This record gives sequence, structure tokens and C-alpha cells, in this order.
Amino acid sequence: MNILFIGDIFASVGRSIVAEHLPALVAEHQVDVVIANGENSAGGFGITPLIAEELLALGIDVITGGNHSFDKREIYDYFDRQPRILRPANYPDPLPGKGVFSAVTKSGIPYAVVNLQGRAAMTSIDCPFRKADELTASLDPAIKVRFFDFHAELTSEKVAMGWHLNGRASALIGTHTHVPTADSRILSGGTAFQSDAGMTGPYHSVIGVDKDIILRRFLTGIGGRMEAAKEGVELHGVLVSVDESTGKARTIQRIAANR
Repeated sequence: MNILFIGDIFASVGRSIVAEHLPALVAEHQVDVVIANGENSAGGFGITPLIAEELLALGIDVITGGNHSFDKREIYDYFDRQPRILRPANYPDPLPGKGVFSAVTKSGIPYAVVNLQGRAAMTSIDCPFRKADELTASLDPAIKVRFFDFHAELTSEKVAMGWHLNGRASALIGTHTHVPTADSRILSGGTAFQSDAGMTGPYHSVIGVDKDIILRRFLTGIGGRMEAAKEGVELHGVLVSVDESTGKARTIQRIAANR
């Protein structure tokens, strides 16, 4: 089973490059499931129901989130209407939405996608490690293929989560920092790991935002309204091949495309 994970889709330019390249990537790599982090897809901050439906219509099966999942008020009710869009599972339970989605591929392979968020240098929410334990124990044992998006700031926390889920997850891929890392590997227990999948959006920027705005902020301490950059658009992600009978990863490779 082949899983394509697309790193943080940033603003309209990120969505457009997904539309341009996704059909070819799915065909070339015989992809069974497409997962994408979409928490920055609305102008770089949050996601709306209209944009979520646009991404799903492109062929993305599951959309994961992170610390910007709740930026747009109109998404709140949509979370409970559309189970294919996730927010981190370790946000407090009264909030709308879920952090886990399970389904079956067209060829009949059951799979689950789990979304978690780190706490180091981030919002103090429920412990992602204990939530990971809770969720892995609660998943149907028949679901062998289990993909985790861990949205976290620190590389050390992401690496720690990889080892924590080693042998219990098919893949643990980090998001949030918008910089693709070169540490893709398969851990000893069969879990595919990469600290960060990178951003799908404008790389002539500071992690997606207009570079002049950010430089002004660093140089003067005064910043303007954050605006998404437009140039240097690239798609970044990872492709994971999983043995569906065991849930163990066979291979992991970085995926990149540009205009």
C-alpha cells in the first residue's frame, strides 16, 4: 500500500501546485491514499469549509491540521460534518472535530490517520504521548496501516514521538516548521519517520510569509500584517510504502515538485 503525504499546504499558491501535480504523482507512484496537512491553506492561516472541499475534490483523502486549525470561525461546525478533516486529537474534548479518521481504500485495505500536536514551544494542550497511547490502544486491531501526522515545533519532540510509536505506527511524519528535513528512515520496529515533510507553497519567503514583512519585523521589532508570498512555489511531501498485512513500512522517500 502506498501513502502520499503532502506537507503543510500554504495559501492559494500551495493549493494550486497540488492541483497541478497531484494526478501525476498518484499515477506515477500508484498511490492508494493521499493525506495532506491543510491548516495553512487559507491565506497561510487556518482553513475554511470551501477550501477543505476544494482540497478533497482534488483527490486528497484526509486533511490534517495543527495549531492553526481553529483560526477560521466558519470551520468549527464543519469539523463535525466532514470527518475527513482532522484537528489534533490532543486538543481538549469539548472542541469540535476529531483527531482520528479510519476508512478502507478502494482495494479494500483498512487504514487510520491520526493527527497530534506537540507541546514544546507550543500551546499547552493535552499530552500527545499519552494521547498516542490511548489512540493506538483504541484502534481496531484489524487496522494495520496507521499513519500519524505530528504537528510540532521541536525536532527533538518529533524524534521522541517517532521512537515512542516505533512498531505501533506505520509512519510518523512531522509537520509545522515548513522546512523539509533529510532524516527520512524506517525505525527498528518498522515505523517510517521524517522530522518534517516541508511546506507546499512559496519558498521565496520566510516559511511562507512575504519575506520583506518578516525582515522588517526582525530589523525594527515592528511588523505589518502577515501576507503569504507568491514566488518559488514548490510541493513537498513523503511517499511511504506499507505492508498492509503487518502495518510495517517497507520504504520511505521524499517527494518534491515545482513549476
